[in-house]
Amino acid sequence: MLALDTATPAVTAGVVRLDDAVTTLAQRVTVDARAHGELLVPHIQDVLADAGLALSALDAIVCGAGPGPFTGLRVGMVTAAALGHARDIPVYPVVTLDAIAADAIAADAVAETDADAGPLLVATDARRREVYWARYLGGPDGRRTDGPHVEKPAALAEKLPGLGVRRVAGQGGVMYAEVLGLPVVRPEFPSPAGLVTAGAEALRAGEPPAPLTPLYLRRPDAVELAHPKKVLR
Repeated sequence: MLALDTATPAVTAGVVRLDDAVTTLAQRVTVDARAHGELLVPHIQDVLADAGLALSALDAIVCGAGPGPFTGLRVGMVTAAALGHARDIPVYPVVTLDAIAADAIAADAVAETDADAGPLLVATDARRREVYWARYLGGPDGRRTDGPHVEKPAALAEKLPGLGVRRVAGQGGVMYAEVLGLPVVRPEFPSPAGLVTAGAEALRAGEPPAPLTPLYLRRPDAVELAHPKKVLR
């Protein structure tokens, strides 16, 4: 299957096989917040070529649904929707923060004897000096227990004692490490394997995908005027 995400500054595409395990066959990840539109389709073409597959061989698409900035996020979701429609295959949206958490928890399983380094915070850059964040259990469960939210790092830092998290993953954790005061763990951005892992339960069960709805978490900047201006003739 194809995995895509443009909810962060990373332009992410990969071909992943899902059976008993999640196996990455090919991937491209380029960190450039201004190049989602230019790089995503070439990345898709590259990973299909590297995996030795045609677009017709795909049986599903997994797409990061944010939270993320309006323009970048929509590039991935519109591309996923168009490819899914063209090939008549399902498109499964997943929370991008869930994908980052899945990668971090998978790393725990490799590095930790008990595969549980405790509750995890995932924070990504929301711009405007804010972060998108969510809390996750550690260990094999790894489920999200709070979020996603958007907040100033200082306000989030005040909540950390109550959240009980022990480390932070994601670019937001790197950017505001001094404010949050937590050990930073990899990854900064979602991988194709993390995206598929985040949607693995629904994929394996053959469930219909959820609506392909982007997570913005902010109200639109543009608002309707309460008293429209009169047009002078």
